[in-house]
Amino acid sequence: MNVFADFNERIIKIVEALELKAKDGGEVDLSRIAVEPPRDASHGDLAINAAMVLAKPTGQNPRALAEKIAEALRADPDVSGAEVAGPGFVNLRLNDHFWQTRLQQLLSQGSDYGRSTTGRGRKVNVEYVSANPTGPMHVGHCRGAVVGDALANLLDFAGYDVTKEYYINDAGAQIDVLARSAMLRYREALGEDIGEIPPGLYPGEYLEPVGQALAEEFGRGLLLKPEEEALELVKNRTIDAMMAMIREDLALLNVHHEVFFSERQLHADNAAAIRSAITDLTLKGHVFKGKLPPPKGQKPEDWEDREQTLFRSTEVGDDIDRPLVKSDGTFTYFAADVAYLKDKLDRGFNDTIYVLGADHGGYVKRLEALARAVSGGKMKLTVLLCQLVKLFRDGQPVRMSKRSGEFITLREVVEEVGRDPIRFMMLYRKNDAPLDFDFAKVTEQSKDNPVFYVQYASARCHSVFRQAAEQLGGDSFDRTVLADSLGRLTDEGEIGLIKKLAEYPRIIESAAHALEPHRLAFYLFDLASTFHAHWNRGTENPDLRFIKVNDRELTHARLGLVQAVSDVLTSGLALVGADAPTEMR
Repeated sequence: MNVFADFNERIIKIVEALELKAKDGGEVDLSRIAVEPPRDASHGDLAINAAMVLAKPTGQNPRALAEKIAEALRADPDVSGAEVAGPGFVNLRLNDHFWQTRLQQLLSQGSDYGRSTTGRGRKVNVEYVSANPTGPMHVGHCRGAVVGDALANLLDFAGYDVTKEYYINDAGAQIDVLARSAMLRYREALGEDIGEIPPGLYPGEYLEPVGQALAEEFGRGLLLKPEEEALELVKNRTIDAMMAMIREDLALLNVHHEVFFSERQLHADNAAAIRSAITDLTLKGHVFKGKLPPPKGQKPEDWEDREQTLFRSTEVGDDIDRPLVKSDGTFTYFAADVAYLKDKLDRGFNDTIYVLGADHGGYVKRLEALARAVSGGKMKLTVLLCQLVKLFRDGQPVRMSKRSGEFITLREVVEEVGRDPIRFMMLYRKNDAPLDFDFAKVTEQSKDNPVFYVQYASARCHSVFRQAAEQLGGDSFDRTVLADSLGRLTDEGEIGLIKKLAEYPRIIESAAHALEPHRLAFYLFDLASTFHAHWNRGTENPDLRFIKVNDRELTHARLGLVQAVSDVLTSGLALVGADAPTEMR
């Protein structure tokens, strides 16, 4: 029930009836016709650009064409006014009956209102967080976790077939360091004085329980094994322990992945998956033997002027070709990326989305190029970069964590301010804009705190129904009963609220299409503001209050409106990953 899509179809039918032809005699492209909210609400309910985009290709005067479209629209029973504005826009005003009918449809759809089929079941993989399993989640991971999770929720609601995925970076040098760090804690658990943690190892206290668990399982047995064998056992146990901790940390934030993909499986069986992926690229003509020029600026000491196995990525949009094999014969990290992306393609994904930190900006072109090469242009790959989050308390930067040894943990932030403020505020800026997160401001109970303001609107909706139950005795508040009286809603504030509710399906579809979940948070705040403003009008004017004991029909109509506001707030907050409270405490 997207009002804007509905009228887009009506406009296209009107334009088709005009039998316009392109100047060359061909068919007219109608895909650029758009129906949107006007920039200034005083101009009406809908703004139509049809005449503006069709005038030039058809050789028409835009205002004259706009007047023909407006004249046809004035015959539409849902239209109360159609005016030509500016160089050729058509501004529409819709009558109260149209909005009352939209509200009736909203009530009948309930929790499914806003759900869309625009995704058409297209398979999408959203990979997010994917932090190295070397310690607890820190606040730097928080924004990507929320953006990725909310985006996946949004895409699912818009009709895509979505998989939430976490790529476990459990191969490479950092995992060897992790194993050695845990081995040190194991010796500590056995009673050794390990002194200061040597530079280069992970110093956090979070590894102490791992060391204790190793001591309980193996006693002193690990010290009797060859170092390589012992470290392999420690590595496996420690990765499992770290991933269990990461899952717990993410669960605190209401983030739950469906797939945890281990990098180690790409290196299994003599790196069979990587070899297969490179062979596939080779057969497609994207791999060659060659030399890379030295990096710009100062030449690194380890740079080698040698022939290498290279991915011909410059031919598919990258800045430079990428090495796939190191001088010692092992595969580069990028070679694992090749195999991982091919695995996603083999699993049938049409789109793959990577949510990465801003420090991964250099990965964008190479991954996009890789997707073109691996899939032959069939897979769409998008990288969303999340800028840093700076923590403040009453305007002062927050210091480092004692538990981690070097950063603020996600768990500490959740335990202090709660899940919902974090999830909402991480979406209250576009992902590529810097974000300042102040502990005091996000827990403040005022309209200056967006998450409080939105959740307070939800609580107010439920409060209205509790008051209605007390004052109206045994009245039924069933949706069908409430919907029967909606024709009584004629006040400008009531109609304004319905208009704001009617924007929700468009917000869902446009935010999903643009991969911008922050639009949903902005919309929820606007809806809450519209609801609170109308509530305040009732405080000043008793005739506008939701409950009129001496007019049950009007009360039922207004309760229907409140129920609809509650439905949309609940739906939107669920997509954000936050609760819609029934009361505030």
